[in-house]
Formats: sequence, C-alpha cells, structure tokens
Amino acid sequence: KELFMPRFEVSYGDERTETPSSWWLQQADVLINKFANYSASIVQQIPAGGNFSLSLSGYRSETNQGFQTINPVYFNSLRLGFTQPLLRDFGFKVSKKEILIARNNLDMSLNQLQSVLIDTIYLVQEAYWNLVFSIENYKVKSQSLQLARDLLAKNRKEVEFGKLAPIEILNAEAEVASREADILQAEVQIKRSEDLLRNLINLGEEESQKRIIPVDKPEFIEREVSMDDALKLAMEKRPDLKMKMKDIETRELNLSVAKNQLLPGLNLSFSYWSPGISGDRVIYLDGNPFLGKIGVEKGSPGDSLRDSLKLIYNNWNVGLTLSIPLSNFLSKADYVRAKIEAEKSRLELKDSEKQIFLEIKNAVREIESNAKRAQAYRVARELAEKRLEAEEKKLNVGLTTNYFVLQYQEELANARSMELKSVVDYNLAWAKLDRATGISLEKRNLKIY
Repeated sequence: KELFMPRFEVSYGDERTETPSSWWLQQADVLINKFANYSASIVQQIPAGGNFSLSLSGYRSETNQGFQTINPVYFNSLRLGFTQPLLRDFGFKVSKKEILIARNNLDMSLNQLQSVLIDTIYLVQEAYWNLVFSIENYKVKSQSLQLARDLLAKNRKEVEFGKLAPIEILNAEAEVASREADILQAEVQIKRSEDLLRNLINLGEEESQKRIIPVDKPEFIEREVSMDDALKLAMEKRPDLKMKMKDIETRELNLSVAKNQLLPGLNLSFSYWSPGISGDRVIYLDGNPFLGKIGVEKGSPGDSLRDSLKLIYNNWNVGLTLSIPLSNFLSKADYVRAKIEAEKSRLELKDSEKQIFLEIKNAVREIESNAKRAQAYRVARELAEKRLEAEEKKLNVGLTTNYFVLQYQEELANARSMELKSVVDYNLAWAKLDRATGISLEKRNLKIY
C-alpha cells in the first residue's frame, strides 16, 4: 500500500559562474553570476490512476552585470498539478493491481498453510490410532499367549497323571511358541508406531526414549453422515478450493489489466500556479539606466513568497494528450496469454471440485462400510468367545481335544484384533472426512493469526 502514501521531495542547488565580458554594456571585466534554487513538493497517487502534486519552488539570482532592474532577484512559485489517464492505465484495478495480487497471494499462502496443517492433523491422528491399535493388539496377543500357556500347564498335569498322551504337550508347546512369535512382532509394531508419532509431533532427543501412552481409546459411536451436507461443507471450507478461487481472481485481474493496455493513451493534465517576485530594485536617475544609479530599494525573499501564497497572479493550464501506438503486438500477446491463463484457472477449479467430490464420496463410503464392519466383527467376536467357552467346557468333560481349544483360542484372538481394527478404521474414516471437508482446524478450535 506504500504506492498510495504521499511522497515528499526536497531539492536544493547552488551555482556560481565567472565569464569574461564580451561587450561594454555589461559594465564589468569579469561577469559573476550567482544562482541558487530550491523546491519542496508533495505528490499523492490516487486510486483512479492519476496523481496530485503540490509544490513550492524558487530561486535567488545575483549578477554584477550592469543595467539590472532587480538585483538580486528572489522568485517563488506555488503550483498545483493534476494528471489523470482516461483510457489506458485508468481505473482502480490497474492502479491497485500489485496490491490486489499481493493480498490474493497472502490469502493463498494462508490457505496453503491451513491445508498443510489439516494434512498434518490427519497424519497425527492416523499415527495415533495406529499406535493405539498396536498396543491393543499386543494386549490381545498377550491374552491369547496366556491362554495357550494355561492350557500347556493344564496338559502337563494331565499327562503327569496319565489322563492325556504326551503328544498333547508338544501341540500346546508349539502353539505357545507360535504365539510368542506373534508377541514379538506386536512389540516391534508398537515401537514403529511410536517412532512415527514421535517424529510427527516433533519430540526432541530427550523424549526419544520415552514411551508414548495413548489416553483416548477407540470407540464405536455410530453417527449419521450426509453426502450432500459434507459436499456443501467442503465447498465452503476447503483451503485448497479457496486457493483456486483466489488464483482465478488474480488471473482475471491480469486479464482486465491486459485488456486495458490495448486502449490508446489519453491523459488529462491540469496545473495552476501563482508566482511571486521581489528583490533589491535598482533606482536610476529619471528611470534611465544610462544616467546612472542613484539608489536601491531593498527587497526580501519573504516578499516573493508572500505574493505567491496570496495567489496574486493566477495562471492555469489544461491539456489532453492522445497516444496511439503504431504497433501493439506485445500488448495483444499479453492479453491472449492472460485470457488463456484465466480459462486454465477456471478449468483447474472445476477439476478440483471433481476431486473433492470423489474424496467426500470415498470418505462417506468408508464410514458406512467401516460401521458395518465394526458391527459384524463385534458379533463375530462375541460368537468366538461363546464358542471357546463351550469348547473349554467340553474339554473338561472329555468331549473334545486340545487341538480344537487351541484353534478356537486363535480364532478368538483374530476376532478381537479384527474388531479392534475395524473400530480404528471407523475413527480414521471420520478423520478422513474432516480432512476432506476442510474442518479439521475449526473442529479443534485452531486458528492462524
């Protein structure tokens, strides 16, 4: 906005010259001229493309040459000027182009920052829930391992008393070893998830060895989701969509300015000035310089300044200047380029809207499918628990073998893991929808200042 701030200018110059006399009327062997000038002005650019100026200028001139009426001479002039383009370079868009583009670029940068923050929020959520799943899955594997160890201990006692064949101990030991391997893999997955989350939230070296203990647990709370509402929200909130709209504004502004540059130049100018002059007036005998100087009537610089400020002498000028270029190939090329870029931006906006529609559609589908998965896996886990309980009762009365109990334990562990995974995926699906609609920052009351 500095372009439209007033500009103050001051200048001063001083000059002294000596030249040999060229004829007798100069009444000096060596001509000595002294000249000093000064000026002060204020220039104000206006949004329509023109400018106002107010200036006060003057000079002091002194010479040793003869036949002078006033010597030294003090001159001042107060001038008001105005220029305004009427065709080319006229208008608010042309004069404020750089300001408007800078404002759009600032908005685009802020929206870009919001987009990065929204993506970061989702990545943190994804890493957090994956860590939660890794920890909970480790607990499930631990329960499964404990069940296998309990069965192994039970089998050893029964083999000791002769109720089971020794082969049953081998089967149980093999299952325990397999589930211990699963435990090791689950531990490695926890460490990987912790490292990823630690990196995303920028924990330093001091915290790199500390464990991350999640507080929130995955919950399945079924909520209604509307495709139309989500799409409408995305059109209002998505920062990348706002960036495209701002880019269109900039491209259309460039197109408007390029179209203006095809016009001929027609400039209106107006000036008004008031001069004032004073100095030491030389008095000659009978007003004839050839009869000799008889006195001097003193003057001062203030007299000329006062006369100019009183507007005693009124002078004005009005003019129109028409400029028609004989060739405007470059201007036409700039216009065509700006037109193509504006159309390209509009097409990119439509393409972004299509991509957003697909993101919303996929996110809504994931929520609906993961909700059904979570319900189905919950039922499967409940049935697996009942089936294992029934099989253990049958084992106690000798109606089944350890093989089926171990199999049902493994199925229960898998059912619990799948249920947990479906609940985590359900929560992540909602996080994806928040990212797709662009409300992640607003939902968490995060603002950019």
